[in-house]
Amino acid sequence: MAALPRVRIVTPALAAANNGNWHTAARWRDFLAPVATVSVTDSLVADDAGDLLIALHARRSAAAIADARALRPALPIVVVLTGTDLYRDLDVDASARHSLECASRIVVLQEAALARLDGASRAKARVIVQSAPALRAAHAAGDPELVAVGHLRAEKDPETLMRAARLLATDAVPPSIAHIGAALEPSLGELARATMDACPGYRWLGALPHHAARRAIASARALVHTSRIEGGANVVIEAVRSGVPVLASRIDGNLGLLGGDYGGCFAAGDADALAALVRRFRADAAFAQHLRAQCAAREPLFRPAAERRAVRALVAESLAAASSGR
Repeated sequence: MAALPRVRIVTPALAAANNGNWHTAARWRDFLAPVATVSVTDSLVADDAGDLLIALHARRSAAAIADARALRPALPIVVVLTGTDLYRDLDVDASARHSLECASRIVVLQEAALARLDGASRAKARVIVQSAPALRAAHAAGDPELVAVGHLRAEKDPETLMRAARLLATDAVPPSIAHIGAALEPSLGELARATMDACPGYRWLGALPHHAARRAIASARALVHTSRIEGGANVVIEAVRSGVPVLASRIDGNLGLLGGDYGGCFAAGDADALAALVRRFRADAAFAQHLRAQCAAREPLFRPAAERRAVRALVAESLAAASSGR
């Protein structure tokens, strides 16, 4: 029996980070386990890159990518692009651009991301939409109406949610909002605490285990996703797989998942527009149902079987191309 190929996944975040990069790495490891010997690491000795290197994040994994390419020129390397890669780092960071030059294959997480690549990179690119298991939970008394999930850092723009919470606090019946995520920027943690003091309906819960965050999403009326930069957010996919509509910033990373005509969007950074969208969602049952229907139409894209097939096909194609010298 032939030995299974050895696949190394390099990610800038391991389990303790509990973020999107880690969840992608862990999910791909599990998808590949029956067909490859897979390890996940946050660094790499280039001569231990196995038969195939998968690197998440062009900038933050740039050193591992460059070392692997320099020491093993024939090694197939797959670079998976994140939101900060696509919508910031490739414009300003030479190491991120070099990662694309080193890559045998490039992966983006939603169709709209292809437009951010130059012609040479686009020719090597594949779209692999992320997935999540289905999880349904009935909304019960005491569950927050709205849930936001994402560590508190500038790219996720938690300030817009907090400003919107202050605007909504003046409503006759303010919505209850649960905000989940660690304060990676301490000043944003201080702002979250101040927002709790000013807005009884807003609660910052800090970091929660993944299963608890998923349960909170599944039992909410809607997920609020305020990011300014996204490659294709896991939490949006998790909401859709739970039958929960999304109130999302109008950025490519969200529209690429939800559809260009998705009705539940607001201008990124615009707290007034977010507050107005929340009020419409709460007051207009037909509008809320329209968003649910739009999300339901996208749901088949986010089933694990589709992502599993795509990841395995990518690995098989990359190994075959390397063995034939292509």
